[in-house]
Amino acid sequence: MNQRFIHSLFHHPTADDALQVEPVSAPFPEIQGAEIAADFLGARVAGDFYDSFRVSPERVLFGLLDVAGRRTDNGAILNIAQEVFRTRGTELFSLPDINESNAMTELSLSINRAVLETSQGVHSCPAFIGCYHEKFGTLCYTNAGHTSGLLRDDAGIVELKSTGLPLGLFSHATSDAPTIGLQKNAALLLVSRGVIECEAVANHPSEELGIERIKQFFSTAPALGAQALCASILGSVRDFGKHAPQCDDRTALALVRTG
Repeated sequence: MNQRFIHSLFHHPTADDALQVEPVSAPFPEIQGAEIAADFLGARVAGDFYDSFRVSPERVLFGLLDVAGRRTDNGAILNIAQEVFRTRGTELFSLPDINESNAMTELSLSINRAVLETSQGVHSCPAFIGCYHEKFGTLCYTNAGHTSGLLRDDAGIVELKSTGLPLGLFSHATSDAPTIGLQKNAALLLVSRGVIECEAVANHPSEELGIERIKQFFSTAPALGAQALCASILGSVRDFGKHAPQCDDRTALALVRTG
């Protein structure tokens, strides 16, 4: 299923869409024994940005970033973030024998400096960046002030909470980069702040969706592939906030280990 499928279901293009500067879109890579996908609900109005690509025969890099501000104003930052993510990510993760945690820290620092330089000042950019190793089924990640990643396996759901400050705030700020193992059929779900802060005006005025409801949606979702999982979660978000005006991007990214 095409990773734009969910977008075509929920988004009705407007004339303003053509004026927005977007990072280059590319298909997500095929992964042996795993699937990865991402998509968004409704229009893209703010600074969510996702990408994934292969950096070596055994490693796939992915990220979900949330650049502060309106999309019409932060196009230059979105594009430089993707450029550094891809070029520096390939340089750091392409060699077979590396310390992934150190490489992840260096990549975060490079994106951080690029955001600061491009914005010519402080510009918050929460980011969740991960490197999946096909052979070992491991995930090295950093969560720079992003909403918690959610990992579901046989033991339940655990939060992969922030390991450091958002990018774009301090020139030398670093985030920890732990490594975890993914069981067969384990699923990692990332959602942007716009999902967590989605409101249901009709039923619960000013009540946000929140991380606990996302956990509930995730826990009751059947064992699905990555694309179908994104569709399931975003469908639940749509039903919760269908009467609320959209004021932020609403994005989901999923990594599922299938073998």
